[in-house]
Amino acid sequence: MQQGWLSNWLVKHEVVHRSLGFDHRGIETLQIKAEDWDSIAVILYVYGYNYLRSQCAYDVAPGGSLASVYHLTRIQYGIDNPEEVCIKVFAQKDNPRIPSVFWIWRSSDFQERESFDMVGISYDNHPRLKRILMPESWIGWPLRKDYITPNFYEIQDAH
Repeated sequence: MQQGWLSNWLVKHEVVHRSLGFDHRGIETLQIKAEDWDSIAVILYVYGYNYLRSQCAYDVAPGGSLASVYHLTRIQYGIDNPEEVCIKVFAQKDNPRIPSVFWIWRSSDFQERESFDMVGISYDNHPRLKRILMPESWIGWPLRKDYITPNFYEIQDAH
């Protein structure tokens, strides 16, 4: 599999990762271990990836792992085509914990909370990690593939 310049740079500096190739737009995708994510996130920020375009999470497979995906952009003055990278951090379903990048990219605040609420990934050191879409009393993680839909729903007052 072809590696991009960022993957080659990380290899040169002995930073553990796995290249997942390029997406349909030519954006390099890297897999990072959860225990290495906080230090690699700092490296990427210092290198110039100063904008978190989006963060999301998904269930890879029933009984498998969960993934937290970060789309980072390197924005520089006078550049019309900024560099982008996609980072995937995987966690096991039995204890899905990933370091939060809130302290690096503040825009991850609501995005990590939504991933926690819908998929159940716990983001360590996030200052306000609590449900954001579902009621606090909700049981389970609605976007997991093994989620069983309850046969009741509370009717909320519209006013």
